Amino acid sequence: MTDVLDRFLRYVKIDTQSAHHSETYPSTLKQLDLSRLLVEELRELNLEDVKLDDFGYVTATLPSNVSHPTPTIGFIAHVDTSPAASGKDVKPRLVENYDGGDIVLNHEQGILLSPSDYPEISQHVGETLVVTDGTTLLGADDKAGVAAIMSAVATLVQNPQIPHGKIRVGFTPDEEVGAGVDHFDVPAFGADFAFTMDGGPVGELAYENFNAAGAEISVHGKSFHPGDAKGKLVNAVQVAIDFHNLLPVFDRPEHTEKREGFFHLISLSGEAEQADMEYIIRDHDRQLFEGKKALMRQAADYINQRYGVGTLELHLKDQYYNMLEKVAPHPEILDLARKAYRAIGLEPVEVAVRGGTDGSRLSFMGLPTPNLFTGGYNYHGRFEYLSVEELKLASQVIVEIARLAA
Repeated sequence: MTDVLDRFLRYVKIDTQSAHHSETYPSTLKQLDLSRLLVEELRELNLEDVKLDDFGYVTATLPSNVSHPTPTIGFIAHVDTSPAASGKDVKPRLVENYDGGDIVLNHEQGILLSPSDYPEISQHVGETLVVTDGTTLLGADDKAGVAAIMSAVATLVQNPQIPHGKIRVGFTPDEEVGAGVDHFDVPAFGADFAFTMDGGPVGELAYENFNAAGAEISVHGKSFHPGDAKGKLVNAVQVAIDFHNLLPVFDRPEHTEKREGFFHLISLSGEAEQADMEYIIRDHDRQLFEGKKALMRQAADYINQRYGVGTLELHLKDQYYNMLEKVAPHPEILDLARKAYRAIGLEPVEVAVRGGTDGSRLSFMGLPTPNLFTGGYNYHGRFEYLSVEELKLASQVIVEIARLAA
């Protein structure tokens, strides 16, 4: 097995699931189990300035091995896995020379990874895949990125004949719960620009992502015995349903693709007296994004006009913005990535990400940070898998970026 695969298999067995609504940072202390391991491995590679700070950020420096000035480049990945599926007791398994058919993930439970459900897997015939046992996610998002960076750094250390400038490495917690760079010190990191290794299919080069907001809604009802409720009962759950139905039916994730934005109801709970809702709002276009937020405010105003002032409380909060706005003024960063891809035989596939990365916020914090592929698929669920060949290429891209920039 290659170094990058060994690292990946080691990392995914560590439970690093983050948590929404936590009062700590990181949101779960178990994320630090991987962070501490990475500190040990970086020190074993003799990197400088290896640090695990109070917020759970791991940073380190690979000094330049050339005498002329070069840009300082950062490579960043996140250690946490999504709260959407269990990350405990992950049991990765290799499927060598994949034949294109169904992959039995779990015999006892009859769980299959099938091309009839996930047709893109047919593109990996002949490759080695890493899959789950069907009871947890795999954690390629983003331990594939962590492994790619660590393996690339090891390659540069072990091959001093490869020229490179100063490289800064960063591993963050809590990306999956939208807090990955809440405390990240961009000036202290000291990179001129960076790349997050947090993408998916081979060749993907992403420098455009959603504008994002979250909405928390509280509905205050009036409960009465249903036999005596006429003209008195205000059922908070029904009001919540009425609010939801005011939003466009076809502006939901299940009806959208490419650069189409959406409203996504991620939770609804309650009873007659009180109901609570959470939404995420997404759009690549800033004007359309602002329009979606305005539409949600109008829906809230209508509900309060219909049921009484204060019935529905809406709290909107922007989460991140489209990095294109901050990356586009630096075309040399994207040109460097394109040259690195082509140097290893890949043609860049430039996509608008239907999501966000740490790089989205870092770009607005003064560190332009496009996103590169890692070779993972079906993130955040038990059908997640990784192409080993694509993971190796992701690590090679990092080495090529470092070499070409020197």
